[in-house]
Amino acid sequence: MTTSEDRIFTIPNLLSFLRLLGVPVFLWLILGPKADGWAVALLMVAGFSDWLDGKLARAWNQTSKLGRLIDPAADRLYILATLAGLVLRDIIPWWLAALVIGRDVLLLFTVPFLRRMGYGYALPVHFLGKAATANLMYAFPLLFLASHPGWYAEICAIFGWAFVIWGTGLYWWAGVLYVVQVRQLARVS
Repeated sequence: MTTSEDRIFTIPNLLSFLRLLGVPVFLWLILGPKADGWAVALLMVAGFSDWLDGKLARAWNQTSKLGRLIDPAADRLYILATLAGLVLRDIIPWWLAALVIGRDVLLLFTVPFLRRMGYGYALPVHFLGKAATANLMYAFPLLFLASHPGWYAEICAIFGWAFVIWGTGLYWWAGVLYVVQVRQLARVS
């Protein structure tokens, strides 16, 4: 029997899927023609659609298993794509990208435990993780803008680095809380 959680064709899932399709376009924009204005606009649209799909899923009772999988996947892919672009364009140091990616690598080790306990690939996203992702999504466009000459560059750099520092700290804090939660589940099982 199919439940509402098994739905695939929902507006929130469509928004998440469109966000996924934007990742290679985003990478091409920042690495090919270096059309940073368009890349930042796409990143902003992706950030807004991330907020909107969650809002609509809850408001219209269209939450689904697929949505809980592709929504955070789209977030992670945008983060990875943006980090790659920022590093390859020498806007941020490689170690910062490694720090952010390292948290996700750490969490990959929880997947076998979660699957064995019957939780699938991931636990529900924690508010702290959402706050961290939001900080990083604000930081990245600002850092791209800060890399250009213009009256806005210095203020974008200040805010961009503030958001990236807070976002990375919150990202790791959320990751540690996630590992603690997985350990607590392992003890109970």
